[in-house]
Amino acid sequence: MKNLVAITVIFSFSFGVVAQLPSKAGTSFIDYQRSFPRPSEALQKKADTLHKQFVAKKLQWPAKYLYIRSFKYDSQLEVWVKNDIKDKFQLFKTYKVCALAGTLGPKRMEGDYQVPEGFYYINEFNPRSNYYLSLGINYPNASDKILSDSLRPGSEIFIHGSCVTVGCIPIRDEQIDELYILAVHAKDQGQDFIPVHVFPIRFNVEKSEKFLENLTKDDPALKKFADRLQDAFEYFENYKQLPVVMIGDKGQYIINEVPPRKPKKVAPEKPVKKPPMVHKTRNVGTLVSSVNKWPEFPGGTEAFAKYLEALGKEMGTFLPEGIKKIYVQVEFVVDKDGVPVNFKVLKSIKDGDELNDELIVRMENMGTWKPAISEDKPVAKKMVQTVTIQVPEK
Repeated sequence: MKNLVAITVIFSFSFGVVAQLPSKAGTSFIDYQRSFPRPSEALQKKADTLHKQFVAKKLQWPAKYLYIRSFKYDSQLEVWVKNDIKDKFQLFKTYKVCALAGTLGPKRMEGDYQVPEGFYYINEFNPRSNYYLSLGINYPNASDKILSDSLRPGSEIFIHGSCVTVGCIPIRDEQIDELYILAVHAKDQGQDFIPVHVFPIRFNVEKSEKFLENLTKDDPALKKFADRLQDAFEYFENYKQLPVVMIGDKGQYIINEVPPRKPKKVAPEKPVKKPPMVHKTRNVGTLVSSVNKWPEFPGGTEAFAKYLEALGKEMGTFLPEGIKKIYVQVEFVVDKDGVPVNFKVLKSIKDGDELNDELIVRMENMGTWKPAISEDKPVAKKMVQTVTIQVPEK
């Protein structure tokens, strides 16, 4: 096999790193992080708690090796640890990813609102993040640089706090506290390349598998891409070690020594649930999967983030008694004239019809976007966005 490039993030050696480094010779990385208010506070508040959690799970504190994997559709982020390179990874904790932008599939250009999928590593520690604390990942990686837009592939993808996103991986502030501390300890002990693998779904969850199967049935390129990610998932599930990942000359991932997959159980089909209510509908014709330019909200990405934040607070009055915050996932189409139509609520709270109905009514009036562009012509494009709805603070 020729023209292959190994992704050495999985071995934690090689590649340069742009993480923030100590400003003075002899200063440890953990002491350098303590010089910033937020990491210092997090270490004081959470280090002892984390130590006790490690002891309870019979893990050695602090972990020398950290591995992070995230599942977009399942909205989960796992943290795996070990203390010797030869040991198997052990699961320490699973966090809920509390917001999602875009849909399943890789990130291929700036402004597409997509969370990347593939094999990455942490390349930046940001103690002054606008989203409390954040850990940057090295998107675009070697594969992305071949397959993504050569001029505008996008950048600045982070795991961060605040539960707001237009293409990153957000968790709660009290969770990024913990993850940041774990990553700081691992780097302080010599793990310069903390691997982060981002998968479209959990490949061992039936509901998730069916969703991906339906999404890729008419998209062979996306199916092939997802299959290679599944190869890496299966390897780790089988051995609890990271696979060898290589990149072909066309940018494709190649996973070494993939174990045979277990045959799937064929279950009887369940009745199809009635789809959520649709409001402003149009027959938009063919929806393209690949565009040269994604739709743009009036005012751009920052304006869209502010609009979602304000909308979530306005909708807080519709939350049931006793519930202070929820996350609602909405699908809609930005038509070729820029009008958002065909709204559907994909994920919400149980018995939330009134809330969902009001949310759609308000989002239908968000204003006219700049439409997606394909081959120099405006086209209709499907969008998926998570809205954080919370009771306003008094």
